[in-house]
Order: sequence, then C-alpha cells, then structure tokens
Amino acid sequence: MNNQHWLSQNYFIFFFTWGVYLQYWPGWLSEAKGLTVSEVGFIMGFGLVARAISTMFAFPFATKFMSEKKLILGLVISSLIVTILYLPANSFESLFVMTFLFSFIYPSLLPAIENSATTLMQHSTINYGKSRSYGSIGFVIAVLIISFIIGSVGEKAILWCMIGFLFIMLLMQTRPAPNVLLVKPTTEDRGKSSSMRGLFKIKGFPIILLIVILLQGSLASYYNYSYIYLQYLNVNTNYIGIILNIAVLSEIIYLMKADALSHWKTSTLLLVAGIGSTLRWIIIFSFPNIWAFILSQTLHSVSFAMAHFAFIQYISKTLPRQQLSNAQGVYSALGMSLSAALLTLFGGYLYEISPGLSFLGMIVFTIPAIFIVIATRKKYQY
Repeated sequence: MNNQHWLSQNYFIFFFTWGVYLQYWPGWLSEAKGLTVSEVGFIMGFGLVARAISTMFAFPFATKFMSEKKLILGLVISSLIVTILYLPANSFESLFVMTFLFSFIYPSLLPAIENSATTLMQHSTINYGKSRSYGSIGFVIAVLIISFIIGSVGEKAILWCMIGFLFIMLLMQTRPAPNVLLVKPTTEDRGKSSSMRGLFKIKGFPIILLIVILLQGSLASYYNYSYIYLQYLNVNTNYIGIILNIAVLSEIIYLMKADALSHWKTSTLLLVAGIGSTLRWIIIFSFPNIWAFILSQTLHSVSFAMAHFAFIQYISKTLPRQQLSNAQGVYSALGMSLSAALLTLFGGYLYEISPGLSFLGMIVFTIPAIFIVIATRKKYQY
C-alpha cells in the first residue's frame, strides 16, 4: 500500500474512535451507566492520569521491543477487549477500574500513529498535513454520526459504536503496512541513544517542548468551557455543535496546506501560533457575543494545528529515530494531558468569576510562549 494512503486511512479511522471517546464518553458514563456528575469527573480525572503515565512511560518502553506496526495492532486488540469488558460493568468501582484500564491503553494509539508518521517522514516523502487532516475529517464525521444515533436510540449506543469502530480499525490492521514500520528495534536501538534522559540532552528539545506545552495547555478552557459559554451567550443548543465544528474545519483547511509551509522555521511557526492563540482569547474576552466567538474559531488553525505541526516537523527533522517515540510520549503526556488537566482547574476558577475571564486567563501561558520563542530562536537555531 502507498505510504501516504496507509497513514491517511489510519488517521481517519483512529479519529473516528477518538470523536466517540472525547465527546461522548463522560455522557455515556452518566446517562447509560447512571453515574453522578461528580463520579464521572472523578473517573475521567483519574483516566487522564492513566493516559499521562501510559503515554510518557509505557508507550516509549513498548516501542523499544516492538515494531510500530505490531504495537498499533496490539493496542487496537487490547482496546477492543477492554471496551467489550465494559458491557457487564455497572457499579462505580467496576466502571472506575475499566475506565482507568481503557485510558491506560487506548489513548496510546494517538502517539503510536503519530510516531509512525514521523518515521515515514524520515524515510520517504510524506505530506504529513494532508494525512493528518483526514483524522480531523474522521473526527467531524464521527461526531455527526454519533449525534444522530444517540438521538435515535439513546446514549447506550455510544459503547457499541466504539466497539464497532475499533473492530473496523482492527480489520484495517490486517492490510499491508509500509516496510519501515515492520522493523523490530535492535539491542543497539535500545541503548543510551534511546533513553529519556538522552532526549532532554538534545539541544533545543526542552525549549521546544516547553513552548508547545504552554500553547497546547492554553486550549484547556476552550475544550472544557466552550459549550457552557455558548449557552451563557444564549445560543440555541441546535447550533452549538455547528459553531464548535468551525474550529475543526479551520484545522482541516490548515493541515491540508500545512506542508506548503514546511520551509518555515519551527520558531516562526510557533511564534505565529503563539500570537494567534493570544489574539483568540483576547477576542473572546473583549467581545462577549456569538459573532466574535465564531471569528475566534477560525484561529484554531494556528493556536492548535500550527503549534502541533511545528512540533511534528521539528522532531521529524531533528531527532534520531530512536528518540521519536520518547518525544511523542512526553508531548502527549505533558502537552495533551497533564497541562490540560491542570489548566482546566485554573480556567474553572476564572469562569466562576467571569465566563470570559476563563479564556483571557489562557494568555498567562501564550504570552510567555511568545517571549520564549523570541529569546531562544537564535541561540538554538530552530
């Protein structure tokens, strides 16, 4: 199979399942399993901890002994088994255990596929942005399909949709994968050059990581409070989903064209992302109306997508293959999980003071990111 097609298809079907997990899992625990909001929050909070531990430690460790293709296959099979085991779980204790286990296994598929992407970028001509945009398309389609299904049969269908989508993903893993993803790491690959400590000794990497943690973490209020903020603005519930999807559409448009900016320096991409992100939160705070919020949605293309693309471009061009999984694991754990979890608490505190302040508060992280880029770009030549 063509390398580009393989990557695009895997992004598409994974984000199909990711749409179910991110958007509907808390609702399924609450509506289908009868948990209280506080119980759901407790379970999902520990799920984030499990996800962070797994992606930062377990995932990089597994990549030292398994080929990228075999690791993805193993994660898909394990995720499917755990999802099926959810069926008889009804008590708080059993749902807590199953969610912790599921959160430990399933989210590692994201850095696993991203790791495959960076490997392919190092060994062949891959249009990363184009393939990654298929993931965003899959996410949008999944959310629309699940919304229709829930409206027809109720929240109990959410688990069955996840089981079905993971089964489709499993079937896709039976198709031929690029040869470079079939290579099993050697003893030499597991040497000092692949240690986590060695990763942080690579010139410039700690700075790049800090910047993307700040930028990705600053999206916490958007991810967690946008829905209730739009309700605060008296937006009709039927239109909220459409408005929130504008961000994903802007992300898709950017990713489709992102590789045209591959000649831009990582520092330039991160600087634009920081400025765009800061502007986004200022607009929401300064103009508390639906039209300003819609305008700010278009900036998701830079505040998330450009920052993400900059990091992927940097590690694919700079890091040795032995360190790619470590970089993906740390980025996923700190940039996508723990930072968001911590900043959600900060954003929630600000939201109680004033809804718009929850978004403005995120510039406490974007502005330092801008200054870090300006202060370090010449020194580290990134």
